[in-house]
Amino acid sequence: MRQIFLLGFLFSNITATASIEPISTSIAVGMAAALTGFLATYQNMFYYFHECCRPEWISFNRTGLEVALDRKLFGQHVASRVIQKAVTGFMNNKNPKKPLVLSLHGWTGTGKNFVSQLIAENIYKEGMTSSFVHQFVSTAHFPHLSQIENYKSQLQQWIKGNVTNCPRSMFIFDEMDKMHPGLIDCIKPYLDYYENLDGVSYRQAIFIFLSNTGGEHITQVALDFWKAGRDREEMKLQHLEPALSLSVFNNKHSGLWHTSLIDKNLVDFFVPFLPLEYRHVMLCGMAEMAAKGLEPDQDVVDQMARDLVYFPKSEKIFSSKGCKTIGGKLDYYT
Repeated sequence: MRQIFLLGFLFSNITATASIEPISTSIAVGMAAALTGFLATYQNMFYYFHECCRPEWISFNRTGLEVALDRKLFGQHVASRVIQKAVTGFMNNKNPKKPLVLSLHGWTGTGKNFVSQLIAENIYKEGMTSSFVHQFVSTAHFPHLSQIENYKSQLQQWIKGNVTNCPRSMFIFDEMDKMHPGLIDCIKPYLDYYENLDGVSYRQAIFIFLSNTGGEHITQVALDFWKAGRDREEMKLQHLEPALSLSVFNNKHSGLWHTSLIDKNLVDFFVPFLPLEYRHVMLCGMAEMAAKGLEPDQDVVDQMARDLVYFPKSEKIFSSKGCKTIGGKLDYYT
């Protein structure tokens, strides 16, 4: 508005004096052009230094995501493929009919949070620290059952306000298995196929749910493959997703229990994260040493990996904590 007022003031004076002072008119026009250029430059400089909901700060890096999933995520060939195709398809769609909704399931330490981070890093210049990436942790943000109605109201306002501010917002809900059942249903309208709600469109937003629920089913399928002598990499999404979505829907101890999000088919993909074996722990350990600036030492990582707890008790195939505690463990062994 200030820019428009200044330009209006200058041009009104130009009109009033045009027939009397042609030289002054030329000066005024020059000043107006200079002012316009300055304000445009100032605005561009502001966008350059301050995160805004613009392509300079939000731009999907398809190759970056593909490479990150391939080189940094271990033992998750199913999840990697689903995430790559789902995110790429959504981000390349100029007119999506609904937000992208992903529900990531598996035991702790299998890579669910890590994948959320990789997605954010390849869409937002600031990654997880972007003001357009919003993370909720059930035990921290929604701890009290007696306050569930307040949480619903606050959550709706928070999502509406942030999507109004930037349509390309990302919302990550961690510990869905610890969320009070019924709470997440309050955001159902924002995940549906509405063109807009009260003048706000949610179709460019991304919603990601993280949960340990369904881990038992995923582990059983992986164990059955192992016992049958089948290669782990033979597992596909269709071996896991149908029963996974059903087990999540019927789990009374999950925030997704009998939720309308599943009942109305608003979750685009239930993404299974497989339990990790010794060989995957080794890969995590070698990568962690490199990340710490250390020379990767296979003997050190092997000693660390062998001291972890594996299950089932008889076969000892899968790491009970995946790769979650490896960073701290390596500090001890190095």
